[in-house]
Amino acid sequence: METQIHVPVGSPVIRKIPIFVDEHNVTEGALKLIKELRPAWDGRHVNTKLFTDGTTNKLVGCYVEDSPEDVVLVRVYGNKTELIVDRDNELKSFQVLHANGCAPHLYCTFQNGICYEFMQGDALGTQDVRDPALLRLIAREMARIHAIHAHNGCIPKPNLWIKMQKYFSLVATEFTAQASNIRIQQEVPSKAVLEQEMVWMKEHLSKLGSPVVLCHNDLLCKNIIHNSKEGHVRFIDYEYSSYNYQAFDIGNHFNEFAGMSELDYGLYPSRELQMEWLKVYLQAYKLFTKKTEEVSQQELETLYVQVNKFALASHFFWGFWALIQAKYSSIDFDFLGYAVLRFNQYFKTKPAVMALQIPE
Repeated sequence: METQIHVPVGSPVIRKIPIFVDEHNVTEGALKLIKELRPAWDGRHVNTKLFTDGTTNKLVGCYVEDSPEDVVLVRVYGNKTELIVDRDNELKSFQVLHANGCAPHLYCTFQNGICYEFMQGDALGTQDVRDPALLRLIAREMARIHAIHAHNGCIPKPNLWIKMQKYFSLVATEFTAQASNIRIQQEVPSKAVLEQEMVWMKEHLSKLGSPVVLCHNDLLCKNIIHNSKEGHVRFIDYEYSSYNYQAFDIGNHFNEFAGMSELDYGLYPSRELQMEWLKVYLQAYKLFTKKTEEVSQQELETLYVQVNKFALASHFFWGFWALIQAKYSSIDFDFLGYAVLRFNQYFKTKPAVMALQIPE
């Protein structure tokens, strides 16, 4: 059993460019990379656009007026993000998803980032993911990714518990007198409580029977691109992609209905909306894996319970992630406040979620 993603035999070797880009002056470094990747472009006429939505990295798009559809994205890894992101695994995910028509073209890596193709379309917002037509596209695209075989014949193992434990160990010192931020001890549950909950979650959720599949693991609204001309959605940003529980990926996406910069858990999808989403998903997943679209009510109810229980683990995972970011990130965002909201939501929803039973 293993957690590794395996790249298909014969996949192109990723080009490596020995350039380091200063995260405080991304544009200058991006233009050096463009000289290598697009030698035909006149350097004096390269336009750049800085994207500001990212909470892990700095991102700039480069293009020329003559071919505005060919936008090269340059992504500079954020400070200390190697602590929370397995960069080798991210590249493998990128290659596997691209080989299966689910991801853009990866042009190169450089010393502290990657360059890749811009996907035409619009990043979604919290209202878009509830749209009946769009949610069907999203559910089907997730099913398509979950059906991809990217292992070498071994039964893949979920990396959720390993990763959560790693994140927790990275912030363990913040619960001591040496903490860099006193707010942690004032606003975040104690280290002992968090440890106890992690043990409980692993014990309880591991027994729910959720299949282990290739997951995106970070399907927030802005990571979904809708191409209205071609009538499809694609997912971007594969930093957290790995083998994981099917129900985690879906439950995590449902949590993201609440947004990020202004969290509103009143937007968490109702049972009715979830059932609609899950039915479309299961029909597509079964078609990809078993060549049948028949979905029983029991299968639907089971997935509903699994998803809402794994949504609890998603709160914890991103709570720890935000505590790490609060310690190291140079991005202007209240990571600590975000962590507090995620842990609060976990404890608030746990009693009702615990009452849910998988149908016999």
